[in-house]
Amino acid sequence: MAEKESRLILVKQDGSTLPEMKLSQSLELISHSPEQTQRLGIHIGELALAGDIFLLVGGLGTGKTCLTQGIAWGLNIKEYTLSPSFVIIRELYGRLPLYHIDLYRLDHIEEVIELGLDNYLYGNGVCVVEWAEKGLSVLPTEHLLIQISFLDDTERSFHLKPSGKRYLEILAQLKHLSFNSQERVNC
Repeated sequence: MAEKESRLILVKQDGSTLPEMKLSQSLELISHSPEQTQRLGIHIGELALAGDIFLLVGGLGTGKTCLTQGIAWGLNIKEYTLSPSFVIIRELYGRLPLYHIDLYRLDHIEEVIELGLDNYLYGNGVCVVEWAEKGLSVLPTEHLLIQISFLDDTERSFHLKPSGKRYLEILAQLKHLSFNSQERVNC
């Protein structure tokens, strides 16, 4: 018996539909500069709703905090977003609260559990978790996983993998973005 493929059709407020998406679909974008990375973050922040969780995975210097800065700007947060590596969690306030969580300094899954992140992860704000790979087994199953890869000094690859209907909706909105090396961003 052939396995049935799940699909999602999104209807916009004006009644038009976005292109049909397979539920397993992902998106890869290339950023040519830190400004483009921030612009991608701005788009994510503008689309964000209370309870959204964005898990960032990538090595040192790939742009996790740069992307988070853009998400903060998209949430109308005016202060500059710094990496919370030493404090683990920073709370910033704009259209919605942003809970910027950094698991870099944690070495064991038990340390992630002991943080008691439930109030943030299931709260009324938006969570961005840097170094999320350190806690994937205990983080919510519905999220947008963003894997960031270093391509060269200024270029980065962003592989967005949605888990859950909400994040497929975000992906559908973002799939219309295109970066052009001559400009900041074409949308």
